[in-house]
Amino acid sequence: MIFRTTNPRTPARPALRKVRTTTTLRPLHHRLDPAKVEEIPFTASDGVRLGLTRIDPGARARDRDRPAVLLLHGHTASADMFLLPETRNLVDVLLDDGYEPWLLDWRGSCRLPYNETGRRYTYDDVALYDIPEAVRHIRTRIGDRPLFVVAHCIGSLTLSLSMTAGLVPGLAGVVSQGVFLTPKLAGRTSLRMTLAGELLKSRIDHIPVDFRKVGLRSKYTPLFALASRRATCPDPTCQILHNSAWGTGASLFVHEHLTDTTHQRLAELLGPAPLWILPHLRRIELARTVVRWHDTDHRYRALPRNALDAAAAIDTPVLLLSGSENGLWLDSQQLCRDVLAHRQPQLDVTYTEIPGYGHLDTFLGRGAALDVFGHILDFLGERR
Repeated sequence: MIFRTTNPRTPARPALRKVRTTTTLRPLHHRLDPAKVEEIPFTASDGVRLGLTRIDPGARARDRDRPAVLLLHGHTASADMFLLPETRNLVDVLLDDGYEPWLLDWRGSCRLPYNETGRRYTYDDVALYDIPEAVRHIRTRIGDRPLFVVAHCIGSLTLSLSMTAGLVPGLAGVVSQGVFLTPKLAGRTSLRMTLAGELLKSRIDHIPVDFRKVGLRSKYTPLFALASRRATCPDPTCQILHNSAWGTGASLFVHEHLTDTTHQRLAELLGPAPLWILPHLRRIELARTVVRWHDTDHRYRALPRNALDAAAAIDTPVLLLSGSENGLWLDSQQLCRDVLAHRQPQLDVTYTEIPGYGHLDTFLGRGAALDVFGHILDFLGERR
């Protein structure tokens, strides 16, 4: 049954929730002292409201030379993925090691409404506006201290476009998780993505993940039913994410790596996926590299047509991370390392594979602090 829930006390017919239209960010969910969480009003130069958050490292890290680290989430996720209160999260680890964390909620964040309502965008907008302008703002606050970036999934993919365009020069180092310059999807995932874009675009403009939000009698019910095929978990949100990745047939995480609390929060941690972004994503996947969407709009001429062809512009060390069981991007990161070693051998690019991990659980997993974050700290520590 696709409509069972893991909590028997949940009402059989929960009240539907309205789609958000306001650009006010949903509050972050964390266990930090609120006085140490600085929410910074931030609007991109094209007028889109974003979210930028600084975590105060406190008196123990008042050193003038302490590095800053910008964290970039994946599409439909948010800064919450780095702040899980139920685990030892990446922000905890960075604070303990003397770093100053900064978190950007770019326009694909589920803390913002743009995936469901408001202005549509492409990944060109993220690469041209969101990331470079966040970096410039952070630099006005940190001065000449080192600035690192840790980026996940589409946050990493769009960062690669910004880097090859020369829009974020002088970074001390970049950790890329999941995918970077050479995206590679399974054949069935690519096919389903293409079919979904063509067959569903006239009926829906996004695929939700929270069944409680859409209700039983909705046009989305067949999608949840399809995602439930051969699913081992009875939770509809888990089915459409872990068992189907928004209907693409991929898997976003290793199920047993999530705590019960994280599992129950999946609908909060990952939001709806907009179908209107698929043409750009399909072009990227078919090219097997990050390509610009806008070819005739002069505003985007700063971005390279093909990021891989412009990879020589990368001026910082890069650590490519991926779980060995990545069910979404497969071996994209290993492929990226091999391609860059052949085409741009002068670049400082290394690859690390995390045994037994999938895609999202590299940050959301109960054991990520032990199994994953040490690789990140080692990379940062060698370059701070």
